[in-house]
Amino acid sequence: MNIRRLGLSAPLIATIFNLLMVYIVYFIARIVYLLVNYSYFEQGLSFGHLMEILAGGLVFDTSAILVTNIPYIVLMLLPWHGKETQVYQQICKWVFLIINGLALAINLCDSVYFKYTMRRTTTTVFGEFSNEGNLGSIFLTETIHHFYLVLIFALVIWGLYKWYKKPRLQSRNYRWWQYDLAMLLSLALVAPFIVAGIRGGFTTAVRPITISNANQYVNRPIEAALVLNTPFSLYRTIGKDVFVVPNYFDNAKEMEAIYTPIHQPAEDLTVLKDTNDLNMIKKNVVVLIVESFGREYIGALNKTLENGKYQGYTPCVDSLIARSVTFKHSFCNGRKSIDGMPSILSSIPMFVEPFFLTPASMNHVSGIASLLAGEGYQTAFFHGAQRGSMGFQAFSRATGFQEYYGREDYNADKRFGGDNDFDGMWAIWDEPFLQYYATKMSEMKEPFMTAVFTASSHHPYQIPEQYKDKYPEEGIIIHKCIRYTDMAIGKFFERVSKEPWFKNTIFVLTSDHTNLSDHAFYQTDIGGFCSPIIIYEPGNSNRQPEIQDKIAQQIDILPTVMGMLNYHKPYFGFGIDLFNTPADQTWAVNYLNGIYQYVKHGYVLQFDGQQTKGMYALADSLMKRNLLGKVPQQAQMEREVKAIIQQYMERMVNDQLVP
Repeated sequence: MNIRRLGLSAPLIATIFNLLMVYIVYFIARIVYLLVNYSYFEQGLSFGHLMEILAGGLVFDTSAILVTNIPYIVLMLLPWHGKETQVYQQICKWVFLIINGLALAINLCDSVYFKYTMRRTTTTVFGEFSNEGNLGSIFLTETIHHFYLVLIFALVIWGLYKWYKKPRLQSRNYRWWQYDLAMLLSLALVAPFIVAGIRGGFTTAVRPITISNANQYVNRPIEAALVLNTPFSLYRTIGKDVFVVPNYFDNAKEMEAIYTPIHQPAEDLTVLKDTNDLNMIKKNVVVLIVESFGREYIGALNKTLENGKYQGYTPCVDSLIARSVTFKHSFCNGRKSIDGMPSILSSIPMFVEPFFLTPASMNHVSGIASLLAGEGYQTAFFHGAQRGSMGFQAFSRATGFQEYYGREDYNADKRFGGDNDFDGMWAIWDEPFLQYYATKMSEMKEPFMTAVFTASSHHPYQIPEQYKDKYPEEGIIIHKCIRYTDMAIGKFFERVSKEPWFKNTIFVLTSDHTNLSDHAFYQTDIGGFCSPIIIYEPGNSNRQPEIQDKIAQQIDILPTVMGMLNYHKPYFGFGIDLFNTPADQTWAVNYLNGIYQYVKHGYVLQFDGQQTKGMYALADSLMKRNLLGKVPQQAQMEREVKAIIQQYMERMVNDQLVP
């Protein structure tokens, strides 16, 4: 097609032709996204369903393409006859290539990041990594590992460059006002289509589509990431109100009767008023948050995996579990480190976006540290990265940790190896830093409450040179890191078991989130949230080691620890006390791509904020059979998850995160 011979319509035709090429670019990016993460999407992905997903993707691609290309469209159709020069048209071409090259690059990069988050990236990613100084090296490492994405990018951009249509009118053939009027009419013609495309349709019932609208094209929440594209997810979350209060319940008392995050333990102890049982048990509390230490890697928690032959990669933690209380169905409340911190230490789950990256982070917030500091505890948080990394220092200070020890503090302690123990990317290696952690706790005054966040079982999945022969590559790339971190945990407990404070301590071990997976069960919508929760109380012979048949989640850690300490003042926490809650009343909740997943009574209910989309038995490990409308517990579970959501949103918006 010779665009140059189309007269006054040439700029409009060229613009449409070039934008249609962008649809091909987005289609290629989506197919790459699918192939890179195929194991997460393959379940139930028939050809017909794939076509449904791709059709849905067109809606979101249209919105993203039109929004991002508004500068290009305006430049091409500007009603000004003076723009008909070679220089101006060359500028238009490069604006087009830069805009859509950036969109392609973002989509391709996000295809790598998906397996860590199970969703498309939103604008909160900028806050999440705002304090990191090593992003350049991370990006370079991933570029090398995924060189084929660079080749795809180069090939696609070359195609855009080669087939780009550039009109060139002979302006002397027209009067200036004829040209300007033609361009004005062209803009008037395309404007309604641009608005409708950005909104998601022409009908008045269509509001501007959001990320959650992707769920109407999918069978599983995880598939929403395949329907969406990353530019759409980014611009749709710029400056948006993260927390919107639903009106499921008009009566606050009705809602609170179903669920409340305010714990009143003193009410449960009224019968003990005249006994010493009301006295708080001031044991030390030590919380180990182990990077990416998903339940999948732990042999002791996967005895049925691989027909009972699965050994896992954690012999030291397996040994710890034999002396601890763990839970058959345990989950994290988010898929990022910055989700795990509030969940574990403040009993605040991740709904919609990471809590500490939203305006609600300015609310008054409590946590294990602040509650126990009020009872005379010394509190400290440990993280082997530089101060400020991941925003952990700000979080720890906001939630009552009196001291923070990072890489700089480790380097200043001459008893240890300083930066010789730095992994070169993130933090001090786990083995020496956990020994430092043990040493510093032994210098604290009892009772104390501490938390440590490890770092070695993380991208770029390296281990110290001296262990590369001992822990060679096996399975998937993270497995050698899990073995190394497990060894470091074993040496930590070997060390602290010799300390006088050891038997007066409650140890809690969990992960911040899950990570890479090579088992289908751990790649499902709910399987991607399987984190261990291990509670070890060496000085209590009355608490027998066992794997309890209960549902547990990270936000239960705070209430459970408070219960173990016999803390009887009112406090705030979205979770429950696992040891003082019957098994049939334990539950878990998490959020994935616009869907709330509520686990209770042996089922997983998937709720999109308006209606239930799925109901699966926990025993259906691959989530193959949707029991929607067939389970008598569904109605009650819907009421409960609605109460949890509304309580969460109201308290976030109204700054009610303390009693």
